[in-house]
Amino acid sequence: DERENTLNQLLTEMDGFDTNSGVIILAATNRAEILDSALMRAGRFDRQIHLELPDVKEREEIFQVHTKNLKMASSVKIDFLAKQTPGFSGADIANVCNEAALIAARNDKKEIDKQDFLDAVDRIIGGLEKKNKIISETEKRTIAYHEAGHATVSWLLEYANPLLKVTIIPRGKALGAAWYLPEERSITTKEQLLDEMCSTLGGRASEEINFGKVSTGALNDLERVTKQAIAMVSFYGMSSDIGNLSYYNSTDDYGFTKPYSDKTAEKIDADVKAMVEEQYERAKEVLRNNMEGLTQLAETLLEKEVIFSDDLERIFGKRKGENKALDAINEAKEQEKAEAEKQTADADVPSTSSGSDGETENKNNEISES
Repeated sequence: DERENTLNQLLTEMDGFDTNSGVIILAATNRAEILDSALMRAGRFDRQIHLELPDVKEREEIFQVHTKNLKMASSVKIDFLAKQTPGFSGADIANVCNEAALIAARNDKKEIDKQDFLDAVDRIIGGLEKKNKIISETEKRTIAYHEAGHATVSWLLEYANPLLKVTIIPRGKALGAAWYLPEERSITTKEQLLDEMCSTLGGRASEEINFGKVSTGALNDLERVTKQAIAMVSFYGMSSDIGNLSYYNSTDDYGFTKPYSDKTAEKIDADVKAMVEEQYERAKEVLRNNMEGLTQLAETLLEKEVIFSDDLERIFGKRKGENKALDAINEAKEQEKAEAEKQTADADVPSTSSGSDGETENKNNEISES
């Protein structure tokens, strides 16, 4: 077919270069695994450079590129934006900057402030807000308890991703949404995966405990949990029954081959089901032990429609476990608060022309420190 002719022509052209002509051919693809092996042979595309999603430092540098021509408020800190966007690619960051400028323009602002950037991140992750969507009081209450279930379990489990924000305002196809701040790590342990699975099931668990029935609202949660459990059992060797075996095949492009017997397939199905059920029961137990906090959180969500990590900390106390990204954001908030208090204090102090040289020097030191 035409594709084969193109490949053959490309290979012929590449072989035709003289060794001293100094020509380098660069190519990029998102699907390196499906390339013809003839292309990857020595002397052709024999050097591969893997480009992963940018880390927090790289995101900061990308933000600096895309915000260079934007008129931003002095309150906008690039490092804060980089910490708010884990898992974002360069294209996502460019989109955030563009969306923030659009939001600021719609609101007739002279410059882009921090809230515009945060709204842009929410818009890209969750979609457009649909405040005019008609939802009955019963549905709204179910959504509030569902999202409060996610928030409660994720806050109380040590390795689950900590919550940043929860809303029951419909966005895109979702009737409610929760924003988490995943810790950027290279490897993930079984305990971390199980805690994340448990917090994902917290929404449905909350529905069952509070209303005695479940709804279709957990479709996305169940899909994610099922895929994660299958990966843990059949790819990562995290099942005691299957053992240290991985049936992942990176060379099988279309998934036509099944590298295990029907008996093993039954074992995988049973292990996946048992793993999900165990975490579901664990989520219900966590919620039952913290019913007062769960109810308070859900009622706050019904009243305010949007809650933040500060509300969870007020109800449940400090979160267990460490999360550098969340700590960095809290530290940025504290610094911002301290700067605001200092500016207010400086504004309250009456100016005077008299005073000793020592007092003037101290005041200059304060200004330089702030």
